[in-house]
Amino acid sequence: MKFAATFHDLRGKSVFISGGGSGIGEYLTEGFVAQGARVAFVQRSDATTLCDRIERDHGARPLYIPCDVTDIPALQAAIAQASEAHGDVGVLINNAAWDNRHSLDDLTVEQWDYMQSVNLRHHVFAIQAVAPGMRRAGGGTIVNYSSIAYMMGGDEFPAYVTAKAGITGLTRGLARELGPDNIRVNALMPGWVLTTRQRELWANETSLRAHVDRQCLKLEIPPQAMVEPTLFLASAASSVMTGQALVVDGGVVVTG
Repeated sequence: MKFAATFHDLRGKSVFISGGGSGIGEYLTEGFVAQGARVAFVQRSDATTLCDRIERDHGARPLYIPCDVTDIPALQAAIAQASEAHGDVGVLINNAAWDNRHSLDDLTVEQWDYMQSVNLRHHVFAIQAVAPGMRRAGGGTIVNYSSIAYMMGGDEFPAYVTAKAGITGLTRGLARELGPDNIRVNALMPGWVLTTRQRELWANETSLRAHVDRQCLKLEIPPQAMVEPTLFLASAASSVMTGQALVVDGGVVVTG
């Protein structure tokens, strides 16, 4: 993966990424390793092949910890394991998500609760787990992956949209709470990122053309396009940014 910029202050940083073995997450893992960071990530599916490739290409191997982020004790144990291996986590990337389509009429209580667990709840308890170490270190950075879906009024997944809106609210609340400890908390708002999953399930020619037409930039957004904005938010390049929602969508949502 080629980069337009290098974030030198991330070298040697202890970085923890949820969902870092597939989709956008696998590119985030590679991106931080390429900066010289010490990266640990959790993933429900096997990510050994990804780790092998990253080690071959970059000469460093990320620490892969099998974990389902809906299991909070397991997630916090994974963060403790990462801290033992690499030092207290200085950069937390809350990326893991699940955007299955569902309608209001068919939604059950169990499905609603699961969607909040897989998309929102783990952000809270991952932050809870890393905050003490960040305080000891005199600061840290947290990037919460939200989405423009709720900003656009996405209509095919109400539980997902609700969770993503909650992530932005969480980001702003915790930026205020953790700011005195020099811990920065920002949200990143991707547009329609064309991961393998999106292409296989939802990105047909008609829907994709309609979405690209809404963008200012008439291009398809690959997952690697999320890496450098995330590196920016994690690095000292954004040292006085906190509580912000950074939209990276090709120009669908225009803020300000």
